[in-house]
Amino acid sequence: MTFEFSKKDIDSLRNDVNYYGEVGKKYLSNSDIGVLLRDPKSFRQDRQSTKEMLEGRYFHLLMLEPDKAEDFVRVDASNRNTKIYQNFLEEHKADFALLKKEAEAIEGLVATMKSNIRMFEDIYAPSNLYEEPSIKQIGSVMWKGKADIVCEDKLIDIKTTSNINKFDASANLYNYDSQAYIYEQIFGKPLVFYVIDKTSHVLGIYRPTEQFLDRGKEKVYQAMEVYHTFFGDNPTEDINQYIVEQELF
Repeated sequence: MTFEFSKKDIDSLRNDVNYYGEVGKKYLSNSDIGVLLRDPKSFRQDRQSTKEMLEGRYFHLLMLEPDKAEDFVRVDASNRNTKIYQNFLEEHKADFALLKKEAEAIEGLVATMKSNIRMFEDIYAPSNLYEEPSIKQIGSVMWKGKADIVCEDKLIDIKTTSNINKFDASANLYNYDSQAYIYEQIFGKPLVFYVIDKTSHVLGIYRPTEQFLDRGKEKVYQAMEVYHTFFGDNPTEDINQYIVEQELF
């Protein structure tokens, strides 16, 4: 079956409110992979913000949309147990916020990445497009994606990591393999990861191999099977009856 989508939807997805809202929920994305494969009962449920999520968001804004970073919510408190922090959450109607010292650490990462000539020239090439959304049918489902950076010959996805020496393991755990597969299908260009270690500030460039993409493809099709089983137009099973079933080695 071939699905239709409108250019209006793609334009609408440029706004994060729409990308993560009702328009975006018409499509699957890589962020759904982990939920469908590991915790399908949580599919499409609202998730609270975490320190890692906010750090990643702030990092991306500073690197790619610095004008929006000026309005990013952060609080000048020593820790999250202080009254200053609790009052800040109430005032801003937020469930979580970055501390000023955490925001400053992210700003340091951005300064390091921008100071590297090769990364700077690749990330800020004049012809690049930033935060570019698109939609494409993969298998039996319509998928959305928003590329950090669309270059003439590739896509660049910028990431932070807690240990760059274990980035290959993180790529599997956080489904960067399925992201690389999905984005290559959607945009027709290979995805390359530009990474910085949050502790050491060591930089890395990681190019997916065919084996990496094949593993990602397998995850995508497994996730689609779970989606159709429990959530598609004609689900065959009740999600409340879901059981984890696995052989132990």
